Amino acid sequence: MTETEIAIVGAGPAGLMAASYAAGLGAKVLLLERSGYLGGQLIKQTHKFFGSKAEYAGERGIDIAHRLVRKAKGYSNITIWQNAAALGYYADGVLTVQHEGRFVTVKPRKVIIAAGAAEKSLSFPNNDLPGIYGAGAVQTLMNLYGVAPGKRMLMVGAGNIGLIVAYQLLQAGVEVAGIVEAAPQIGGYWVHAAKVQRAGVPIYTSHTVQCAHGYPALASVTLQQLDAKWQPVAGTEKEIAVDGLCLAVGLTPLAELLWQAGCKMQYVPELGGHVPWRNHNLMTTNRDIYVAGDVAGIEEASAAMVEGKVAGLSAAFALGYQTHSLAEEYHQAIEQLTGLRAGPVSAKIRSGLAKVTLEEVI
Repeated sequence: MTETEIAIVGAGPAGLMAASYAAGLGAKVLLLERSGYLGGQLIKQTHKFFGSKAEYAGERGIDIAHRLVRKAKGYSNITIWQNAAALGYYADGVLTVQHEGRFVTVKPRKVIIAAGAAEKSLSFPNNDLPGIYGAGAVQTLMNLYGVAPGKRMLMVGAGNIGLIVAYQLLQAGVEVAGIVEAAPQIGGYWVHAAKVQRAGVPIYTSHTVQCAHGYPALASVTLQQLDAKWQPVAGTEKEIAVDGLCLAVGLTPLAELLWQAGCKMQYVPELGGHVPWRNHNLMTTNRDIYVAGDVAGIEEASAAMVEGKVAGLSAAFALGYQTHSLAEEYHQAIEQLTGLRAGPVSAKIRSGLAKVTLEEVI
C-alpha cells in the first residue's frame, strides 16, 4: 500500500494548482491522472484567457497547462502518477487505483477530488453515426494530434465551448456550416460569437437536431425550429449536408468517488448535475475529502484553478502545515473567486453554489 498525506485525483487545472499549493506548505502529495498527459482540458485550448493577470489573462490554455505542470514538477514532495485511474474509495479511506496496468491501493490522510467532468450527449435518430463527436473529442483530434475531424461540420451548442471550438475548426481549415442553439439566444460570450459570425458562420437559435443521415458515416443533418415552449415546429425542417457534427451541449461532474465516499450530494442544474455539499474551504461532508474544479460545479478553467488553490491550502492546513503567508494567500484566493463569479453572467453559478455551500460541515 502506498501512503501519502494528500492524494489528488485529477491533474487538470484544479488538481495541478491544488498539488502545488499543498506541497508549497510542506505536505507530501500524490497526484493521480488517468490519462497519459497532464493539464486536463487546458492542453487542448489554444484560445487566450480573459480575466486578470492572476488568472493568466492573455495566455493560451496550452501555455497555462505547461506553466502549471512545470510548477508542480518543481516540488520534490509531489509524486505524479500518469495513466492512473482512481477506481474506488472505501470506508477505511483507501483509494484503489489502476496505475500503468497494475492494481494498487493508496492510503492518504486527505483527498482532493479534482476529477473534472464528462460531456453530455444529445438524443436523436442516428446519433451514433461515425462523424458525430463531442466537443472534447474534436479538440483532442485537432489540438493534440493535428487531425481534422471532417471537411464540413455543424456545431450544436452556442455556449463558450461551442463557439470556441467552432472558431478552432475554422482555424484548422474546416468549413463550419453553422452553429445550432436550442435557446432563443446564444449562451456564450459575444466576443466568441462575433469571431465566428465575422467569418460568415450562421447561428441557428431556437433550433435543434431532428435527425442525422448517412451510411456508413454521417452525410447530412436535419434541423428543426423550436417554439417558445421548446417544442418542434412542423414544416420548419432544414437539411444540411455535412460530414461532421460536433456536440457541445454541456458537461456533468464526474462525481462517482464522492458518492462512494458518502458525501452529501445534491442535484443542482445550475452547476451541471449532482455535486457535493461543501464549506468555504471546499471540504465536503466527509471531513477528509475536498473538491475543486468541475466536479464541484461546471465553471470556467479560471475558477477551477483558484478552487484548486483553496482546496490545496485547506487540506494542507488541516494536516497542520502553515506559513506566515497562509492566511493572506487563502483570502486572496477567496477574493479571486468572488471576483470571477461577480456580474450577471455568473448569476446562475452563484445561485447554484448557494444551494450546496455550508457554513459548517454536518
